[in-house]
Amino acid sequence: MSTGPTHSTEIEDTFAEAFSMRYARLIVTAIDAYWLDAAVREFCGFGSSVIQCDAEVGVERHLEPTDTFDGRVGAALLVFGFDDAKLTKSIQKRTGQCLMTCPTTAVFDGLPGSESNAPLGDHLRFFGDGFQKSKVIGDRRYWRIPVMDGEFLVESEVGIRAGIGGGNFLVQSRDQPSGLAAVRRSTAVIANCPGVITPFPGGVVRSGSKVGSRYDGLVASTSDRHCPSLRGRVDSDIHPQANCVYEIVIDGESFEQVAKAMAHGIQAALSSDILLISAGNYGGKLGKHHFYLKQIMSDFLE
Repeated sequence: MSTGPTHSTEIEDTFAEAFSMRYARLIVTAIDAYWLDAAVREFCGFGSSVIQCDAEVGVERHLEPTDTFDGRVGAALLVFGFDDAKLTKSIQKRTGQCLMTCPTTAVFDGLPGSESNAPLGDHLRFFGDGFQKSKVIGDRRYWRIPVMDGEFLVESEVGIRAGIGGGNFLVQSRDQPSGLAAVRRSTAVIANCPGVITPFPGGVVRSGSKVGSRYDGLVASTSDRHCPSLRGRVDSDIHPQANCVYEIVIDGESFEQVAKAMAHGIQAALSSDILLISAGNYGGKLGKHHFYLKQIMSDFLE
């Protein structure tokens, strides 16, 4: 196993606990990079965690015109939720409010032939108020909805498949600057891994959570065992010399893709200022997918 430059980072003998989720892939295109970026940022907003958000959303990868259905610049977006009904509603609302409203965009299904599907154009077509038109190309149906700069082209439905949400690792650093540098290295590497997203801001979580709260009605609260300011007041899981902890959460299409992204992300974080790489779990009681850090490092790094 290669771990890059010489470092003194300890990798804890623990596992990340992840959950079964459902996901869709939308291919969004636009006339140029400016309008594509505007659409993507709007669509992905408020998409960090299903604890409070309607879905977990992120950019899987950007696409060249040679890789898209209409020969324009594009992006593949992954959208994760816990069940098909809620995921469908989220996709419909986000597409209608964030993509149809954005100049020049079009939306295509990135998972054709899936075991289940979410109506998209079939739902949004009613915005056309009777002026919408359908078009069939091969075995795929599209809707052309009249809008003020021409037409919004959207596929009639998008596929939904089984995926995994919540793969994670924790980067414990001597100080905040070194921690920030490490997680930026990690997220840059993970961005090149296919089939995964890091849905939190910049791919990073600073407010890690635990299940439950002392306050009624809250399903999650601060991960006090990983808060440096609470060291001495609670049982701490922080390295004695660490003063900053950041979490990277990864959602993906399969166990292998999440594990591979975790391994490469961990490798990128290693340095003399990163004291410990650990992970979040609930003792294996909640999520059925367990990513053992040392094992995935061995499996996916040469």
